[in-house]
Amino acid sequence: MACYVGVDIGGTKIACGLVSVGDGAPRVSSVRKVPTEAQRGGAQVLATVIAQVRDAIARAPEAPLGVGVSSAGVVDPVSGAITFANELMPGWGGTALGAELSAACGLPVRVLNDVHAHALGEARWGAGKGLASVLVVAVGTGIGGAYVEDGCIMLGSHNEAGHIGHVACIAAAGVPCTCGATGHLEPVAAGPGILAEYLRLGGSATQADGSPMDGAEIDRRAAAGEQAACSAERRAGLALGEVLGSMCNMLDPAAVILSGSVVKCGPAWSHALAEGFMGQAMPPVRGTSLAQGSLGDDAPLVGAVENLICTAYRELR
Repeated sequence: MACYVGVDIGGTKIACGLVSVGDGAPRVSSVRKVPTEAQRGGAQVLATVIAQVRDAIARAPEAPLGVGVSSAGVVDPVSGAITFANELMPGWGGTALGAELSAACGLPVRVLNDVHAHALGEARWGAGKGLASVLVVAVGTGIGGAYVEDGCIMLGSHNEAGHIGHVACIAAAGVPCTCGATGHLEPVAAGPGILAEYLRLGGSATQADGSPMDGAEIDRRAAAGEQAACSAERRAGLALGEVLGSMCNMLDPAAVILSGSVVKCGPAWSHALAEGFMGQAMPPVRGTSLAQGSLGDDAPLVGAVENLICTAYRELR
């Protein structure tokens, strides 16, 4: 088994662990998570990443061969630089992540966008293993996606292909998006969109214990039949289903793999998702499987290391 370090950099947390690769599926171990503290700026986030990688190298049972990185933001897959990041990670855009991390730890480093890395992990070793093509969609605080065919991610000319949260959506007509446009999927179908709609429909802003309302509690209330909760989840599920149907018309994947906190919602959401999908999908693709991912939080770590190994193999050839 060869040992690598895998890192997943998100707006909320940084996860860093060891990924062992040999015969069979990669094995993820010794994962540690720390807050990103993104509001402290890109330089501080970089310092935290370097410290976490050095710590992982120190606790590895054998010398790691390289570092695979999954990061929020638009990534130049050749240089490993972050070419763009939104206001959730101020100062992260422009960070020479790959070069800085390699210089600090003395190992080869490859960087991939976090959703792209997640998709690569699921496609090769998770719910998409053995399939010729998959569309992977992560639905949580935001919505991201990636299309993987024959084990290769479609990156696009600007390395940002797969931003499914920022495609036009019927239910979002006139709704402003954080990217500056209006009418995109993310503000109505991601977690904050469900909460906003629940509150608009008269739902309580706090839970019974006085804590702020959250998605898990809304889902519990939907399961209990509360109308505002059911309606908020239905709106989100229907919107996502319609977009997935449209995407399948265009890409025709063998399966759609869903991950993230929102996809754990109950029947109010899942039934609406299926309804929306069937309403937009053309007959040839209506049988496309809508499956949940199987790797969980390990997916971006596995995908990031897969990207490192495969890139090295291509360079050797």
